[in-house]
Amino acid sequence: MQQNPSVRDTVTIGILALQGAFAEHQVMLQKLSLKRQVIIVLVRQQEDLEKCDALIIPGGESTTIALLARLAGLLEPMREFLKTKPVWGTCAGAILLARWVENPKKGGQELLGGISISIERNGFGSQVESFEAPLEVEGLRESNRPFHGIFIRAPVVVGLKPSPTDAPIQIISRISASLLPTSQTTVPLDEDDTDPRDPRTIVALRQGLHLLTTFHPELTKDDRFHEYFVRECVLPTLSSRSSSPA
Repeated sequence: MQQNPSVRDTVTIGILALQGAFAEHQVMLQKLSLKRQVIIVLVRQQEDLEKCDALIIPGGESTTIALLARLAGLLEPMREFLKTKPVWGTCAGAILLARWVENPKKGGQELLGGISISIERNGFGSQVESFEAPLEVEGLRESNRPFHGIFIRAPVVVGLKPSPTDAPIQIISRISASLLPTSQTTVPLDEDDTDPRDPRTIVALRQGLHLLTTFHPELTKDDRFHEYFVRECVLPTLSSRSSSPA
């Protein structure tokens, strides 16, 4: 049977490879077993980004990544990219993907602004306050099996601020309020352990094309979050683009 020429059998995922855990994301994407072949591009310049169907911004140091991206001439191209293509930010990448940041470094923090949230840098505390926790995640393969969340100087979501014209925000995982730093706990823990009124318990969310996780899925041996990003965020955009008139 002749293949429909408009249907692609590959998907190209870029990983911003200026600083941080980009190699770990590459390993996870290489493990995926999907109907489409995943082509990986390490993005270090605009020409790399132009090859991509989607982009992952890794954990690392958000101000350093932003500075290197500006020096590489990538900040504005990435802002344009996220208007039409999926982007996933993990930890430091989540900070860059937010629209507002609290507790920025002196001199400020450049952001891409793809998701309508306010986020606090190092909201869970310093390196020594890093921790791990099992997470229930909506939409993952084998969703009844917890995902191992690794939180290293993790940011905290402090506000959901979508405008009436923004895509709705979908919360896909929360952490137990008992794991929040004392300064972040705002309700008695016996009311609701994952307090749906408190954005600080949110550790993974989607808005439109984009995915945000405050923890590090790439540091585990579990590829389900990477599969989720490709399956739920990226592949549907390829189908809609291939069906659009040229």
